[in-house]
Amino acid sequence: MSEKMWGGRFAVGTDSLVEAFTASIQVDSRLYVEDIRGSMAHARMLGRVGVLTEAEAEAIVTGLAQIRQEIAEERLPFVDALEDIHMHVESRLTEIIGEVGKKLHTGRSRNDQVATDLRLYTRGCLDELVQGLQHLQYVFIDLAEREVETILPGLTHMQVAQPVSFGHHCMAYVEMFHRDTQRLLDARRRVNVLPLGAAALAGTTFPIDRWDVARQLGFEAVAENSLDAVSDRDFVMEVLSDLAILAVHLSRLAEELILWMSAPFGFIDLPDGFCTGSSIMPQKKNPDVAEIIRGKSGRVIGDLVAILVLMKGQPLAYNRDNQEDKETLFDALDQMRASVEIMGRMLPGLQTRPGVMRAQAERGFATATDLADYLVRKGLPFRDAHAVVGRAVRLAQERNIGLEAMPLADLQALSPLIGREVYEVLVLEGSLAARDHLGGTAPRQVQAAILRARARLQREAL
Repeated sequence: MSEKMWGGRFAVGTDSLVEAFTASIQVDSRLYVEDIRGSMAHARMLGRVGVLTEAEAEAIVTGLAQIRQEIAEERLPFVDALEDIHMHVESRLTEIIGEVGKKLHTGRSRNDQVATDLRLYTRGCLDELVQGLQHLQYVFIDLAEREVETILPGLTHMQVAQPVSFGHHCMAYVEMFHRDTQRLLDARRRVNVLPLGAAALAGTTFPIDRWDVARQLGFEAVAENSLDAVSDRDFVMEVLSDLAILAVHLSRLAEELILWMSAPFGFIDLPDGFCTGSSIMPQKKNPDVAEIIRGKSGRVIGDLVAILVLMKGQPLAYNRDNQEDKETLFDALDQMRASVEIMGRMLPGLQTRPGVMRAQAERGFATATDLADYLVRKGLPFRDAHAVVGRAVRLAQERNIGLEAMPLADLQALSPLIGREVYEVLVLEGSLAARDHLGGTAPRQVQAAILRARARLQREAL
């Protein structure tokens, strides 16, 4: 019974099954760096305010540094009896420096300690993920610049709609991942609040200096309410929500890569190092990496739902339910960091097949809208122009040709407003050039968007 640091109240030891069931060390052991860092800051502060002597504070910090090294080198075994990372560190500290180690926990609780650890860990992961997303944006910008002249059949309802520059399509993902980055940075501000000092729920009677600890740990603010500080996990909910949105964006991208690489499309080829083969079909080259990233989205969305359900029924203040907050957060952060990194490595090797894209755009009458706009500029009401072009498309389909191959006489039979210059808008390059405005798909506008995106990334780089 004496092994439990909280065991003084209990006459009977913990059941071994309960001990294994309630232990969290296998999950929260990854917080050891943050736990020790927070404990060092707490000890230094206690020394400065006189709760500990300078010698005691120094001994604690030195002992903690040794424990950090032992864990890093996998020389400190983890056991269920010590429950969590906090108890492992404190127990080992007492073994190293003696009774002084027992003074470390003065003025704090595991409740505010774990909240601090989790915020420190989340902040570091967000910084890493933001850097990964910024790199991914650069990858797309480079790809857009390389493929600015490549014509892609733009789709709506998975049907050919209008031609776009492949570079313009790439820049759409730059915007998506920019918003993902901004959401994560915004969430980081709310993560970066120090809960330490709330103790179990009602603060502490010791004259602690919370701003001292905040400055040591790089927190921008301290929590205002002790009950809220230890019991709420809305920062976890917010981060998981942002990660779920990011997962959806990555899943949409993965789906396009999978479709584009399939034989019915044949628009692209992904590098061999990011694809796999079949155990039975020798010809297969499967986009497994993209498929797995697409699958991760369901997992991360599930993590978000799990934390929302976990929190919805909890009264103030801390409840042991919150032990379950870490697996969902760790999982989502792990999956998204890995997905962003591997997507950033795969895409530079993507090869387009411009001829296949062009042929598909021509077969799909991608310039039909341009023909309608041409007739409107000639004075025909749009609805009438729409009807004329619809008849032209039907006639071209019957002849199995594109609009650009329709004889002028046949087009003029549909509308006498049509002149020979119509073929300038019926070719794909003419269609792109016609949409030469802010946000348009003309090559020079795509180049301008690329320059703006590069400048924005340089301003916002961490």
